[in-house]
Amino acid sequence: MVDFELSEEQAALRETSRDLLTSYCPPQLVRTVLDAGLDVDEKLWSRGARMGWTGLATPEAQGGAAQGLVELCLVAEELGRAAAPGPFVETALASMSAAWCPDPSDLAAQAATELGEGRLKAGFVHHGSLTARREGQGLVLSGRATAVHAAACTDWLLVTLTGDEPYVLLVPTSAARTERRTTLDLTRSWYDVVFDDVTVAAAQVLSDRRGDADRWVDAMTVLTAADALGVGQRLLEMTVDHVTVREQFGRPLGSFQAVKHKAADMLITLRGLRAATYYAAMAFDAGRDDTTMATAVAKAFASERLPEVAGEALQSHGGIGFTWEHDLHLYLRRATVDSLVHGTAAHHHQRVLAQLERTTVTRQAA
Repeated sequence: MVDFELSEEQAALRETSRDLLTSYCPPQLVRTVLDAGLDVDEKLWSRGARMGWTGLATPEAQGGAAQGLVELCLVAEELGRAAAPGPFVETALASMSAAWCPDPSDLAAQAATELGEGRLKAGFVHHGSLTARREGQGLVLSGRATAVHAAACTDWLLVTLTGDEPYVLLVPTSAARTERRTTLDLTRSWYDVVFDDVTVAAAQVLSDRRGDADRWVDAMTVLTAADALGVGQRLLEMTVDHVTVREQFGRPLGSFQAVKHKAADMLITLRGLRAATYYAAMAFDAGRDDTTMATAVAKAFASERLPEVAGEALQSHGGIGFTWEHDLHLYLRRATVDSLVHGTAAHHHQRVLAQLERTTVTRQAA
């Protein structure tokens, strides 16, 4: 049996994170950051760093809180609920990976500390077509990465190359070229990052062990599912608020059976997504063999069902949901992008199938 109840410390983390974001990241701030073409609000970043978000999973030796992916998911969920901009979870994950690499160099240890304290920011690179070739003691990195969140404001890039030659690299953003892209998501900035034969020193190679790159990709995928969960939770809250006060035929919309069913379906979906996401995070923290399977299930669920929640929210809001002035569209856009980045539903269904096939073959061989 899996215990999904939060500890007192975890509940406090969620509550304080929500209070901070409610006070300092209202939708108007999100719109202000959008209008200014920024990647992050620096005052919000400073408050989040002081709250300890960026160092949650950093070991105590590097000044962190030595927590795990479950705690990072709690923060990611609240960031999604507030549609907050900024690479908070990417920075926390980069700090975690730099600290926990097999043989950390002085550079990696220093980066883990500076990222964990929020003095530096990091982006996460996985999508795209990148190649790394050996040259001396280091590597030469080439290619174009896509869908990198807030790349222009970061100091480091956590680059994960999976496949036949897996690597986890820590590359200074200044060594690459960032190109901002126009996307559906208005709450976050997204970039292409181009590496033109970038030299990666041996100290910047966090790992070349098979499975390590996949591990950090799984972690980022779970965090994306947690962000999607927060978005969905806010969509449900906005829907319930709207149908409670909006009247039709002299009655609140929420009193009609069909509308009640929509809200109930949204709630059931979000509870399923919550269970899948936090199970995957707990599996990651425990080092379980089914972490990859659990990650794929959580992201497939999020990618497939969150757009349905968004559609129900839009329909329940009626015409007002289509207006620029209403905040609903900010969450609809973020929900759509969350369903696409770090793997679509089809991609993760294939991962589930592959894991099931491997399990079957292993059992038959035994």
